[in-house]
Amino acid sequence: MTITWPVLLLVMAGALMHAGWNALVKSSSDKLLDTALIHVLCSLLALPVFLYLGPPPPQVWPYVLASLVIHVGYYFALAGALKHGDLGLAYPLMRGTAPLLVALGSWAVLGEAIAPLGWLGVCLVSGGVLMLGMSAGLLRHRKAVAFALSNAVLIAIYTVVDGQGARLSGNVAQYVALLFVLDGWPFAVLVFFQRKGQVWHYSRKRWPLASVGALASLGSYAIALWAMTVAPIALVAALRETSVLFAVMLGVWLLREPWTRWRMAGALSIAAGVMTLRLS
Repeated sequence: MTITWPVLLLVMAGALMHAGWNALVKSSSDKLLDTALIHVLCSLLALPVFLYLGPPPPQVWPYVLASLVIHVGYYFALAGALKHGDLGLAYPLMRGTAPLLVALGSWAVLGEAIAPLGWLGVCLVSGGVLMLGMSAGLLRHRKAVAFALSNAVLIAIYTVVDGQGARLSGNVAQYVALLFVLDGWPFAVLVFFQRKGQVWHYSRKRWPLASVGALASLGSYAIALWAMTVAPIALVAALRETSVLFAVMLGVWLLREPWTRWRMAGALSIAAGVMTLRLS
């Protein structure tokens, strides 16, 4: 399996969606509650698709259940990273280290070999993503760094689990629909119980924007899982992290954030990595 141009462009479109919903969470006044609301809305959006398509075959249910458990930890770590650090620090750190972990995991667990050119592409994308975060003050935000690195491990684990589950399902849409129908509720119940009286008031004001985030989250992950059925998991995971570049570019163009040498070097490294992955 290789990365074709249609797969590459679709995964990068999904990366743009992913950057968008993470920026939306960062803009909220309550990161945990916003993350929970977005994924409850994801569940509601996925429900009609699930009812229409039906459940995936029984052999993939263990993958779905494992993914649900991992995602609960992922959501807490994501909210913690965004609470204690800027988007420009937390996002590159957790997304930049994950592709290397995915590559090692898919090789060790699934026996998915990657050509040397593929490894070079993964390293270029990961290195570029980390460069984009270097200018954000890595050592001054230890809590954010701890949450982000913990999240990188969780991202790598659920990526391998879901990639293999989607392949075994024979129908990616069925797998994605079931995953999203169930995914948001364990985390949301925990958060809603903590917030109690705040939930209805917050949700009533926030749901229009949160719905946009839910569509972006659902679309982004559906594209990624489909791509993992037609291309190596590690290469798709690396391509998906170009979302960090989109987040930085949006910050520069819309928020007037500085275009530093680190950011320029990171952007060039990611661009080189994308082209290398296409050629691998």
